Amino acid sequence: MADMMQFDLVSPERKLLSAQVKSVQIPATLGDMTAMPNHAPTITTLRPGVLTVETDAGTEKFIVTGGFAEIGEGVSVLAEKALPSADVDQATYEALVKEAQDFYHQTKETATNDPGLVDDAAKLLQDMVAVGTHIGLDPMQPSL
Repeated sequence: MADMMQFDLVSPERKLLSAQVKSVQIPATLGDMTAMPNHAPTITTLRPGVLTVETDAGTEKFIVTGGFAEIGEGVSVLAEKALPSADVDQATYEALVKEAQDFYHQTKETATNDPGLVDDAAKLLQDMVAVGTHIGLDPMQPSL
């Protein structure tokens, strides 16, 4: 199976997937990336987005809110929160956006001397809002 690699996706709640895969599209903080067998060793942080896994059986998509990905002989993703995209309905999506919006407002209040942290929280919120568009839900327009 030279064209396959081990992939593991875990969140604090559970292991979501452990399988041999062809590729993994990762919503990395510095830009989307695709990991395939023999990829250069890399560790990256995740931003909110859609993680797409290609297996022999087809494609599986997961919503992640952040975390880390380690690419080596295989790919291990440690997500802050991860859900199969098929399980994310409008109410679940809106709860995720509200959580990101609350984090933004809290950061804005407490990090008055560090505009970089506020900018990072705003970017996180906007990435979470964009997830709705990517999975076919009605995107929210939270106020900053």
